[in-house]
Order: sequence, then structure tokens, then C-alpha cells
Amino acid sequence: MIKLYFTKSSSTCRKAREWLINNKLPFQEINLTKATLSHKEIYHILSLTEAGTDDIISKRAAFFQDIAYNFEDLSLTDAVSMIKQNISLLRIPLIVDDSHIQVGFNEDEVRKFVPRPARKVKKGLLDKKLYEIHLEKLQEQ
Repeated sequence: MIKLYFTKSSSTCRKAREWLINNKLPFQEINLTKATLSHKEIYHILSLTEAGTDDIISKRAAFFQDIAYNFEDLSLTDAVSMIKQNISLLRIPLIVDDSHIQVGFNEDEVRKFVPRPARKVKKGLLDKKLYEIHLEKLQEQ
């Protein structure tokens, strides 16, 4: 199941939500202003990243700018606890399933959540439409 970690005030989060709905993908919404993430959820999110906390921590977050020590110097356990206590550290939206993560919203990259067979069908339909347009242009000449 896809999980969308979001805040209502973010236009990027609204775009991600709209994209998931338009693509008819079932997902669970987790409002970060109301929800408390478990250590297990945070570890799962981190397990899907390529660069660990660098991928999911917002360097612009007020709390991040206020801390007097280097976040990278924390142990993994301490970093997870810090994220749990200060959820505003997370970049949003976060779109997560069992094996993928999307930090922020990028319409091309988020397609990884569409099952492969559906992506092939959509590509086939697009190829067919492009072929029809090409034929129409040839007939006009």
C-alpha cells in the first residue's frame, strides 16, 4: 500500500495527492501535522533512501537550522529519535510503498508507483495515439 506523508498547507503535497487519485492508485494519507510516526516507519523510510537522512531531511526546516550540532554526527538511533520528535524535519511530500520512495513531487519520477503492466498499457496507448496523429499529418500533406 502506498503511503502519502503530507501537510495540508503544502501545494506540492496537494499535487502529489491529486496525481495518486488521477492515476487510481490506492493510498493511505498520513497528515504529518497530526500523526506520530513510529520508529519502525522512520526506519522503513530510511531503508528506501540512497543517501539516508540527507534524502529526507529538509535543510530549510527551522528546527534543523537551530540545532547546534551536525545532524550527520548522530547515531542512526538518535537521528530516528530526532525525526520522531521533530517531524517538521522531513521533506514533504513523502510517497512510500514497500520498495519505493519519492521525496517531493516529480511527475516523471512518481510513475514508479504505477505497476509495471499498467505503465506498459499506458505507453502502448500513447504510442498508438502518436501513430494516429502521424498518419493524420501524412494524409493532410
